[in-house]
Amino acid sequence: MKKLVLPLLLCLSLLLQAQENPLSYVKPITGTQKMGHTYPGATVPFGMVQLSPETDTIPYEMNGKYNPDVYKYCAGYQYEDKTIVGFSHTHFSGTGHSDLGDFLIMPTTGKLQLNPGTATHPETGYRSSFSHSTEVAEPAYYKVKLDDHNILAELTASNRVGFHQYTFPGNEPAHIILDMMSGLYNYDNKNVWSFIRVENDSLVTGFRQTNGWGRTRIVYFAMTFSKPFTAYGQQNYAQDVYKGFWRKFDQTRNFPEMAGKQLRTYFDFNTAPGEKIQIKFALSSVSTAGALRNLRTEIPGWDFNAVKAAGQELWSKELRKIQIESRSKEEKENFYTAMYHAFINPTTYMDVDGAYRGLDMNNHTANGYTNYSTFSLWDTYRALHPLFNVIQPQRNADMIQSMLQHYNQSVQHMLPIWSHHANENWCMIGYHSVSVIADAIIKGNAPFDVNAALDACVATARHRAYDGLGYYMDMGYIPEDKIGASVSKTLEYAYDDWCIAQIAQKIGRTDIYTEFIKRAGYYRNVFDARSGFMRPRLSDGTFKASFDALQTHDQGFIEGNAWNYSLYVPHDPTEMITMMGGKKQFAAHLDSLFTMELPDKYFAETEDITRDGIIGNYVHGNEPSHHVAYLYNYTGYPWKTQERVRMILKKMYHPGPDGLGGNDDCGQMSAWYIFSTLGFYPVCPGSDQYALGSPAIDKATLQLENGKSLVIKVKNQGDKNVYVQRVLLNGQPLREPFITHADMMRGGELTFFMGAKPLKQ
Repeated sequence: MKKLVLPLLLCLSLLLQAQENPLSYVKPITGTQKMGHTYPGATVPFGMVQLSPETDTIPYEMNGKYNPDVYKYCAGYQYEDKTIVGFSHTHFSGTGHSDLGDFLIMPTTGKLQLNPGTATHPETGYRSSFSHSTEVAEPAYYKVKLDDHNILAELTASNRVGFHQYTFPGNEPAHIILDMMSGLYNYDNKNVWSFIRVENDSLVTGFRQTNGWGRTRIVYFAMTFSKPFTAYGQQNYAQDVYKGFWRKFDQTRNFPEMAGKQLRTYFDFNTAPGEKIQIKFALSSVSTAGALRNLRTEIPGWDFNAVKAAGQELWSKELRKIQIESRSKEEKENFYTAMYHAFINPTTYMDVDGAYRGLDMNNHTANGYTNYSTFSLWDTYRALHPLFNVIQPQRNADMIQSMLQHYNQSVQHMLPIWSHHANENWCMIGYHSVSVIADAIIKGNAPFDVNAALDACVATARHRAYDGLGYYMDMGYIPEDKIGASVSKTLEYAYDDWCIAQIAQKIGRTDIYTEFIKRAGYYRNVFDARSGFMRPRLSDGTFKASFDALQTHDQGFIEGNAWNYSLYVPHDPTEMITMMGGKKQFAAHLDSLFTMELPDKYFAETEDITRDGIIGNYVHGNEPSHHVAYLYNYTGYPWKTQERVRMILKKMYHPGPDGLGGNDDCGQMSAWYIFSTLGFYPVCPGSDQYALGSPAIDKATLQLENGKSLVIKVKNQGDKNVYVQRVLLNGQPLREPFITHADMMRGGELTFFMGAKPLKQ
């Protein structure tokens, strides 16, 4: 009998596990503490609205100097804070810089106060204390009790519409405050202009123009209430708005047009105990009419729970694209939270009819594709976009279409570097749009004009005025005495140029291939054989005399040092290993990277490097090192890759507020986790090869868009059994620790056999 029962129980357990809704394992609160810079609020996959609480909105400057505290609030929320200022509709997820925080709404009771107050004295303004004990954060849903006002706040969203639901106590005057001044990374002159038009007693429209990280950004809105308000008014801090003919009206109360640089408004309601006031708030980059169309199309009714359910069903659909089996609840929470964060950005950037504001500040229409924004490409080219090529290929193709339209609208004729909301921020280095484009083309995911795409890549890479490219093209490297972070830029340009060469080779553009494969070798020009490191070089050809391989600043690097960036030649690892002394010496270098201890002086007063994201001198919190653990595969020591990857997974990720060892960077940190947990990683996007690692789950099924499935089975997997003994692809043994994209897309089974001892042959 026992022989029959035990297998039946096992089958039942596996069946229940397969039927589990992965939604329950997503923890949006993960990464909201310290440097993760994620937000806990409501959004749908790749949604245009990110409706989330702000626990503070710190000014960018204090007393005329940069305020270092502003860095904490890139996403507007820090878990250790005790108060909430309000709920705004736009956020970046996991970035190291910020903007947005548009259209902050706060419900209040009692005496009307139109200033936010302070964190230490919330009673002096409209903010409220709160407790995590009443806080619920789920995909497409957020709830919290605003203790000072005794209001239950609930948020959900569709793609373009935020849906608020506030339950009032009913024993005091009720107000809804709309703060048009509030925002993230607030500069003194960030708010250029705001306009509000009260259409009737339940519908309000308007726009906000800002000059922040995105220097010319306009967002339109339409806001409707579930019941009429009894009165409304404004507080306008720019008194010059009242000069001239407008003084004929009392604009402070019940006047239907409000405008100014510093504008806060309020709407009064009569409420019964326990009554809910609902707000639908839609966005558009084109017009208030577009925002209203988005609102009426996406959420025509007032059923909050139905909208929440629809949003969560969208998340369930996306999360089920990879179904994992694991005996560890924590592993499931890590994995599906990583998938959640990976599917937030890039964000939809167009109305329901396809209209959007372009980089040229004109209105355009996306025909036959979804237009996207929020491209943090220095981060996301490494793993996020390659992940999309596996399980989100159609979306990734649309994202590339969006990049190509950015190029067409750019007066500089360049692909995006770091762009959002019809603005180019020029943040970070390289021109990694070309990596995203090359990766898609090489992997056969290119339903667009590949010749036009190559032309855009080439024009971008030949733009002599951009960040030292003229020096790079003329001298074969960027001199540090002319342009800072010269080594990092030279190395990243060389990789991007290799990507361009791969496209040209694939489509037969021989002249382009010849030009850019030569440029792809320029990494050699900043390697100093005497020190064994990549090193800043001066315009006279000599290497910079004062050199510290552990230092980042003033040493030719950005978000990394010579130890890390000397390992950044993803397109030519064989030559890199040879330059650095051969396989044995290179592996020893990698060992030292992970085991050395950095002195405290290298962590002094900088947000670029903190101990939170560091293992030895390996900086997982900054992206240039994300491929490094997989480099052992090229040295004959793949078991060390397996060991290091499993260590990083354990040290850098866990399902808690401080569960990310650095900025999630629009999903890049999470994409690294997904790939590495599955057992492989794209060391060099733009090639069709993945390096194998050490899978950390028992089984995974990838539902591919071509209708096939890739099943990853892991035999004898566990915390001690991290070493791969052998790997079978559809029953055939793999002889090297690599797999191709084509192999994966054909579907079938990839089986890992694990053990407690490394296989060193």
